[in-house]
Amino acid sequence: MDIEQLKIDVDFMIQALKEAEAAAEEGEVPVGCVIVANDAKVKGKKVTSTGRIIARAHNLTETLKDPTAHAEMQAITSASSYMGGKYLDKCTLYVTVEPCPMCAAALNWAQIGRVVYGCADPKRGASMFSPSLYHPKTRVDGGVLDKECSKIMTDFFSRKRKR
Repeated sequence: MDIEQLKIDVDFMIQALKEAEAAAEEGEVPVGCVIVANDAKVKGKKVTSTGRIIARAHNLTETLKDPTAHAEMQAITSASSYMGGKYLDKCTLYVTVEPCPMCAAALNWAQIGRVVYGCADPKRGASMFSPSLYHPKTRVDGGVLDKECSKIMTDFFSRKRKR
């Protein structure tokens, strides 16, 4: 990955971290994400500027009492609505924690172009599965702001255990 792409990835991961912080403040597991349109067609019109955030989300499983209300699922719904269609092949999802199998499968159905995650999830992450749960054309990159993404999770669960 080139240095310019890494800078872009860091900038968008910072936005995903802001969503994770909002989740933590609401008592939700602090996972946040954003979806970025990359030279995509929006409702039949070509987006001229690349790298525009079209969806922001964080976990809402506790708030909605819904085990499927993960940040990625919320963002897919929002981005699909914005784009006017179910395919997100010209988009990148930035998420603070590696997607779970449910979210990876949903991203497969959405044919997301790229997934960038912060910290790995060795117990529940999609990378545990082979073959990959992602669409064959989806590019997956991990480790962007890994320490920061890990810290927000570790701090959240440390506080929960002290209660």
